[in-house]
Amino acid sequence: MRRLTALAIVSGLITTVALPAYGAWRSTDPLPPSMQRVASEDAQSLIVASDATQTQLTRDSYSATTPEEIDRREAAEAAASRARASERVALVPFDYSMVTPGSGIVRWPVGGPFTVTDRFGDRGGAHMGTDMAAAGGTPVYASLGGVVSVSQDGYGAYGVTVMIESVLNGQRVRTVYPHMQTGSRLVSVGQTVTAGQTVGLVGTTGRSTGNHLHFEVYIDETAIDSLIWLQANAG
Repeated sequence: MRRLTALAIVSGLITTVALPAYGAWRSTDPLPPSMQRVASEDAQSLIVASDATQTQLTRDSYSATTPEEIDRREAAEAAASRARASERVALVPFDYSMVTPGSGIVRWPVGGPFTVTDRFGDRGGAHMGTDMAAAGGTPVYASLGGVVSVSQDGYGAYGVTVMIESVLNGQRVRTVYPHMQTGSRLVSVGQTVTAGQTVGLVGTTGRSTGNHLHFEVYIDETAIDSLIWLQANAG
């Protein structure tokens, strides 16, 4: 009996060890869990708000970052702004013909042969006058009689400059005479001058690369094409 009992115990131990571990467990689910069920039970979820919008990135959405790119962009924007301003100025309604040509009321400002180089609106719209290249020392005349408002040897980039304020046909006219020779100014602030009176000599002072008169005309504070104005009034 002792042998039979011992043999039964040993047989039971062997049977228990030999069975798979899950053989002793019985599931209430007749089928094993599928991959979809495992995924759905153990999945991570992301909730997106209904008002969220998609953003598409393009190359145009990048901005300049290097100093060179920034300088180029700012220069281009400034040139475009000057061009727009020049276009607006050119479209301002006014009559170039203010007096009878050849009457002597309006005179050409350079008293000798000259060549027109840069005109009004050149350089991307930044050029507000007419450049008249002439020999250094050529007389510069007051184009219109009036009162001197500026007479300086160092008027910023304009160098030696004279500015004259006038009234013609009820309109305020300002004429500007920059880049003259140092020491050539013959008028002072507050002085009354007549058309054709010498105010200085052609030079190349200030921001200038050669002897010339940069002649500007403003009517009621609006810059106009000074060459057209001279052609219409000086004869």
